[in-house]
Amino acid sequence: MYQLKNVTKTYTGKRTVHALRSVDLEIGDGELVAIQGPTGGGKSTLLQMLGGLDRPTSGSVLLAGDDLAKLSDGALTSARAERIGFVFQHYNLIPTLTAAENVATAMVPLHVKAEKRTRRALEALASVGLAERADHLPGELSGGQQQRVAIARALVKEPRVLLADEPTGNLDEATRDEIVELLEGLWKEEGLTIVMVTHDTAVARRAQRRLRIAKGTVTER
Repeated sequence: MYQLKNVTKTYTGKRTVHALRSVDLEIGDGELVAIQGPTGGGKSTLLQMLGGLDRPTSGSVLLAGDDLAKLSDGALTSARAERIGFVFQHYNLIPTLTAAENVATAMVPLHVKAEKRTRRALEALASVGLAERADHLPGELSGGQQQRVAIARALVKEPRVLLADEPTGNLDEATRDEIVELLEGLWKEEGLTIVMVTHDTAVARRAQRRLRIAKGTVTER
């Protein structure tokens, strides 16, 4: 699925930051991978590389053979829209849209017709146990429910990869376990490749494979 070759990311400003240092990494199709490490160690930067949200300073990021580092801006936008689902710690839901409308927004770049967007959004919400909450605004939902909406939004476009950045970071322990079980179920049932950044060792232990990144260097755990 992914093959990273000698990936380096350097940020320059008042001081130079080496966020990633010559990273070589392979992630197989259908793997569930957890990434841990200290703050500032490069976790989020690595996830941004995998998601095509940023480009490496040097090296290649191959997704199913396509080098995300070399795609045009338009092709990279299409790759993100069609192949990659994103889940973030802070949900990033639009507060004035209902749960179903939030989920449907993921299909706009794919030019899915409105009627089909609505149907698929409702199906996605049902798949995460929120069929009865489709007409609720984010402010009317609990944190765990909002994260389920965010997961449904990521999955509704039927991506090959799900990238999750601290998906349980704002949740209590019981809700955390519910979300992790949901992700595990989707991984097993849908055959998704899931890469998850987490500070929570209890969450990381549930993964099929664990990586650690510190000072821009990736190691297996």
